[in-house]
Amino acid sequence: MNRASCKKHNIEIQKNLNCWQSKLVLQKIYQHFYKLIVEYLQKNINGEIVEIGSGIGNLKMVVPNCLSTDIFPNPWIDQVENAYQLSFTDNSVSNLILFDVWHHLEFPGNALQEFHRVLIPGGRVIIFEPDMSLLGFIVYGFFHHEPIGFFKKIKWWASKDFSLNDAAYYAAQGNAARIFRSDKFSKLLLNWEIITTKRISSISYIASGGYSGRKLYPNCFYPLMTFIDRLCDHSPQLFATRLLIVIEKKNV
Repeated sequence: MNRASCKKHNIEIQKNLNCWQSKLVLQKIYQHFYKLIVEYLQKNINGEIVEIGSGIGNLKMVVPNCLSTDIFPNPWIDQVENAYQLSFTDNSVSNLILFDVWHHLEFPGNALQEFHRVLIPGGRVIIFEPDMSLLGFIVYGFFHHEPIGFFKKIKWWASKDFSLNDAAYYAAQGNAARIFRSDKFSKLLLNWEIITTKRISSISYIASGGYSGRKLYPNCFYPLMTFIDRLCDHSPQLFATRLLIVIEKKNV
């Protein structure tokens, strides 16, 4: 990633850190998200558990043995990694976790190729992303600073003369839903078994303002908001705002 992109990313990380420290309810919401991820960790094989794009490194509060990585160093990051060119040896990683990172990967084919290389057969990629229900499309399309990119062509592969080390800042929040919730890209995922594409309402998250918006309810209302979440989960096409994707490297 070039210097300008790193600067932009680092500013966003610092902003997120300040928000995290001031929003108790956000910490509770993310702890719930992380516990959902833990349910799908591949625990039957030995290997590194690696988070790609760890941001402010919060996953360790639930997965303490996770290796935190990002594209530039910070005190809470274990090592610097580029999703397109990982330093891990072949067949050495049991789980790769990407939380709100997939939509920053401009060339998903290159990333998946690298993930497939480092994962042990049966290893998993666990992806947590925005979902594009009716509510999700409205919230992320009109009230979030990153684009959805829903109608832009997805570039599966980078051109041969393109240096993945110099990839510019990229965001398209709708990419995970487009790739994993349709059959359009199924022929490009033949090396993977899709374990789940779980749609989650999480009205509590949207109303918390996340990292960039104003919180719309007091902390004491959080139990009520989780009750609303459970009700809305029955109509994911209307209310799903988060998407949990788990894919597994086929044992071939």
